[in-house]
Amino acid sequence: MNKSIVLSFFRLLSQVTFWAFFGILSVLMLSACSSTPVDSRATKSAKVHTELAGLYYERAQLGIALDEITQALRADADYAPAYSVRGLVHMALREDKEAEEDFQKSLRLDKTDSDTHNNYGWFLCQHDREKEAIPQFMAAIKNPLYSTPGLAYLNAGICSRKMGNYKDAEEFLQKALLVQPQMPQAQFALADLSYANADYFTARKYFAELSQKTDNLTAEQLWLGVRINRKVGDRNSEASYSTQLRNRFPDARETQLLIQGK
Repeated sequence: MNKSIVLSFFRLLSQVTFWAFFGILSVLMLSACSSTPVDSRATKSAKVHTELAGLYYERAQLGIALDEITQALRADADYAPAYSVRGLVHMALREDKEAEEDFQKSLRLDKTDSDTHNNYGWFLCQHDREKEAIPQFMAAIKNPLYSTPGLAYLNAGICSRKMGNYKDAEEFLQKALLVQPQMPQAQFALADLSYANADYFTARKYFAELSQKTDNLTAEQLWLGVRINRKVGDRNSEASYSTQLRNRFPDARETQLLIQGK
């Protein structure tokens, strides 16, 4: 496979990792609906500490996040979202055994929690367990109360492509755009997938939609734009994206690939 395609895919995988974790706050906001009808004092305390842990996690203050989770579980040892957020922290720390135990514990306490299903699915996908991951994404989507089904479809698409199932990957990514049209990550993923399939005009269509909705394209997105327009023979667009890549990201790996004529 072309080295630039491999680079583009793994940069995409890295970019989407952020979106795999985007549902943290919705886990916390919806937890009262999915656990007990009336919050007890202990559960309210657990919820507050878990919300704080989620915020510290997003700021990469992982030690403080773990401290907050410890306080949450002291207040309510059966508060499912606390285990889910702790699983994310362990995942960020590359403590895989602990992360998986926490995701599974969270789902034992609340098997309807879509965000935990999604996050656990992403964990499995990142560890080359794609066949186990897809059912987790599907479980997330089945919940009618899930507020971000596009995210689970996106992750299912990325995971399907990772295991070489391009057909399912395309279907999942299209569904992501269907339920959440303003999702640039799905448009980029579809453009990149179409390029990998040598369907360059379809790739250009998705990339054009992405560029219309995104003011500041990233280095990997601009590099894809260069290669797509080179393939379809649009020299003006190729030159435009090349110039933007050189000027805005002079030290990026994609710029070096451009200079090397890849």
